[in-house]
Amino acid sequence: MLSFRPLLSAAFAFALCGAPLAASAQSFNDGQRGEIETIIKSYLVSHPEVLEEAMVELQRRQTAAESAKHEASISQNAETIFNSPRGVVLGNKDGDVTFVEFFDYNCGYCKRAMADMLDLMKTDPKLKVVLKEFPVLSQGSVEAAQVAVAVRMQAPQKYLDFHQKLLGGRGPADKARALAVAKDLGLDMARLEKDMASPEAKATIEENFKLAEDMGMNGTPSYVIGKQVVVGAIGEDGLKEKISNARCGKATC
Repeated sequence: MLSFRPLLSAAFAFALCGAPLAASAQSFNDGQRGEIETIIKSYLVSHPEVLEEAMVELQRRQTAAESAKHEASISQNAETIFNSPRGVVLGNKDGDVTFVEFFDYNCGYCKRAMADMLDLMKTDPKLKVVLKEFPVLSQGSVEAAQVAVAVRMQAPQKYLDFHQKLLGGRGPADKARALAVAKDLGLDMARLEKDMASPEAKATIEENFKLAEDMGMNGTPSYVIGKQVVVGAIGEDGLKEKISNARCGKATC
């Protein structure tokens, strides 16, 4: 019988994908190839847990590679991510951990995530929060983001009130709704309209989109917490764990 142990890797790959064996294994004759296939098939049928173990290891390697990619991107863009003057800074401006959220005013998950963010600011006095408009869902989202940037330009101290009222309100967010919220907060509407069309408003949104693209963000809410990129609403407990990991290297400090 042909000994297959030295050729296990190539044969296993053949069995899994059905593709021709690598060049180093193409010298097998038809009888040898058939024997290898039979051996591998028999082994996998007898030990199906091997496939599960292989998939777990594949997932582990993919996760590690993605984490390394995120860390590199965060390192390259750190100043813009954490300290850009175009971001809205809340919480402790000198905090030991910076929590950056990319959001869309028409994102249902962002509405729930807002409550998580507010609770975190109340319970964690060392947390710095940065908000970045990331309007990916509709033209209305873009319009609402433009108004939000104009609010930040005119009255940054009113941004959080604006953010809560618009994101927490009912119905789709668009220019009309965003302007109505701004008017209720007593902003200068003529200046707001001017600022919405300014190069600064355009540059702010473009900056946020470029950051999101560089870090592979494809949805909202998305976060940067320490060296971690988090895509999706993971809940307050999940966010606390990420913050603790950034702060002290473990889930609970």
